[in-house]
Amino acid sequence: MEENVTREDLRQFGIMLLDRIRSIIAETSPKNSEVSPPEWLKSKSVRQMLDLSAGSVQNLRISQKVRFKKVLGSYYYNREDLLNLFKDEPVAQAQ
Repeated sequence: MEENVTREDLRQFGIMLLDRIRSIIAETSPKNSEVSPPEWLKSKSVRQMLDLSAGSVQNLRISQKVRFKKVLGSYYYNREDLLNLFKDEPVAQAQ
């Protein structure tokens, strides 16, 4: 017995296939898609986050109020130290 496939059959199959693919993707994607913020921030991000000038960020580094790292000419600052700047707790010394 020979059966002909119609355009409507193909359309329904396509819709069913797309629905199945979407459900598989939804099942396998992580539920907590929250991205944790980076531990170390570049100078530009620090200036934007705290609304500081480049000189003020440099003063924080020189006075050792925040930990920093220099990588290939760019300075990276510890996020936790920056957030603790406005608390009364002492901050660890720079490396």
